[in-house]
Amino acid sequence: MKKRHQSLLLAVAALGILAGAGYYFYRTLAPTTGRSARVLEWIRHAQDHPGWSVRAGTRCAPETPFLMPTDGLIGYLWDDSFRPGHRHTGLDIFGGADVGVTPVVAAYPGYLWRLPEWKSAVIVRVPEDPLQPSRQIWLYYTHMADPHGNSFISSEFPPGTTEKFIEAGTFLGYQGNYTGDPANPCGVHLHFSIVLSDEEGKFLNELEIENTLDPSPYFGLPLNAKSAPDEALVCGSGGN
Repeated sequence: MKKRHQSLLLAVAALGILAGAGYYFYRTLAPTTGRSARVLEWIRHAQDHPGWSVRAGTRCAPETPFLMPTDGLIGYLWDDSFRPGHRHTGLDIFGGADVGVTPVVAAYPGYLWRLPEWKSAVIVRVPEDPLQPSRQIWLYYTHMADPHGNSFISSEFPPGTTEKFIEAGTFLGYQGNYTGDPANPCGVHLHFSIVLSDEEGKFLNELEIENTLDPSPYFGLPLNAKSAPDEALVCGSGGN
């Protein structure tokens, strides 16, 4: 009888753990599932949803420092999760057009770098964070190439470019779908993130969310996946 009682308790505990895990995964992944459905609808029928698009070079409010870096739907947000344990480090903005069509512009002035091996990305050093001038940040723009690595980055910034000053609104290139694997391209979009510096002033690994910043206050939009409303985010949405 005692053993049966212990087995029952273990079974109840296991069910509780499974229920808790299921709830955790639901809370983590459900919002991203909704955004994924919106992205798919946008890719298929962007012309039917003009109100979902942000515009390159626009500023949501006079007090916000960053311009929108491209046209399109803000599909995925900072700290989104596409799978358990994954945390998205920036914004994915989908232009709703083919590769090499939707322009990308600088969100803020700074000093542009393009490493020699970079086919689809540039990064811009901002010596003084406009929201915290005591620190340096970097603005990372990527996926600006086709699946085979044919670059859509402006010819003004060839591989090996360092410390080239650019103004906000400078043309950087066009959206692409480069992932490094020609057999597995991503949807056509720009990935944009705000990256912290290390102690030597170099940019940290952008793949780790701890090395990036929530872009919400820089754009004046609720761009943190944990608190964003379930709607297409454009200037004036989400209570801003």
